[in-house]
Amino acid sequence: MQMLHADVAANGIEVLRALDRHYDVVLMDIGMPEMDGLQATRTIRHNWPARDQPYIIAVTAYAFDDYREKCLDAGMNDFISKPVRIEELESALQFVKRKTRKIFAKNVR
Repeated sequence: MQMLHADVAANGIEVLRALDRHYDVVLMDIGMPEMDGLQATRTIRHNWPARDQPYIIAVTAYAFDDYREKCLDAGMNDFISKPVRIEELESALQFVKRKTRKIFAKNVR
């Protein structure tokens, strides 16, 4: 079993600072103080080189389809509504794992 490491950021500004280190996945809460998850995601997508950008999964209590679209339009890759079900989170992380393997394999050839 592969070990996962996680860090916590209290707001979008802390997320941006944390991304000085590489992360494969960011679980981005939408309703953070100082800078919300939508703005933090837009900033990441605009300012980080594509190769350094994490896969961003929105985590929000707003489970409406229009809010899902707002998240995807901001540049998030996936969407999980609260309360988070472990099966849904596991499925999203497995998808990221499969996707990154394909990208790695494509770049190696």
